[in-house]
Amino acid sequence: MLSLAFTAVVLLGLVPGFVGSAVSTALPWFGLLLVPLLIAALVVRGRTWLVALVPVLAWAFAVGPSFAWLPGDGATVAADAADAPAELVFASQNVEALSGTAADSAATLAAAGADVIALTELEGDARAQADAALEASHPYSYGVGTVGIWSTSPISNARPLELGLGWNRALTVDISAPAGLVSVYVVHAASLRPGAQSDRDTMLDELSAVIDRDENERVVALGDFNAASTDPALAGIRRTLSEPGQSEPSFGFTWPAAFPVARIDHLFQRGLTPIGNTVLPAGASDHLAVLTTLRF
Repeated sequence: MLSLAFTAVVLLGLVPGFVGSAVSTALPWFGLLLVPLLIAALVVRGRTWLVALVPVLAWAFAVGPSFAWLPGDGATVAADAADAPAELVFASQNVEALSGTAADSAATLAAAGADVIALTELEGDARAQADAALEASHPYSYGVGTVGIWSTSPISNARPLELGLGWNRALTVDISAPAGLVSVYVVHAASLRPGAQSDRDTMLDELSAVIDRDENERVVALGDFNAASTDPALAGIRRTLSEPGQSEPSFGFTWPAAFPVARIDHLFQRGLTPIGNTVLPAGASDHLAVLTTLRF
């Protein structure tokens, strides 16, 4: 009975709306509950352990794509860098409104090797701080509202995206990297609150529709999605874009930075090959930053 109840809860993570979002956020941690369940099944005689496999398989199916990690050896990549295909490093962070450390975040991400830096929740003079920190290293930039992007390569076709809200919390640009053109979308989705998740879901649905119309072979969408990796609200985006696995065996949780329990900051892409994906602290934000290396 306990196995069936656990499986039912896991399946609730597939249901659109607040329940599905809440379950998908907690889903990675449900794995801890499987340990005593399996131990109890092994202790009891008979075929109880077979019944216990049902929730294990359901959980593994649900979280498997989020837990996958990237193969390969970073040292080998570095050693062969002279002959390697072109790469582009993306970084994204919610810098936390009025934290006062947008410049620190920008400098940290630039020092980490990011070619493209996306920052969200840029309130007050945070954008000006980031501009000053990145002026020399990332001369191309575009911002709207509390969302901004900085690049080492030229930016074109920049425009705001209101995504059905009536105000702008997202943007899109084309980045002319040396190896080719990349369409980039930066989003700060509306917050998820009980009974009031419609704004977030509307934004993510609209973003999915915009990306569906993008004819570029290479597309990257990154930022604060306020949704866990398995959240049903991301289903539309996941139909055409994929999220790289982590560079180490982990879920890559990003929030809260002091003790991360959920991954709500993401990078999704198509047309490029992920070779690195990790999280790191930057500034005094309550979000960890996402750092992803993509190969042409």
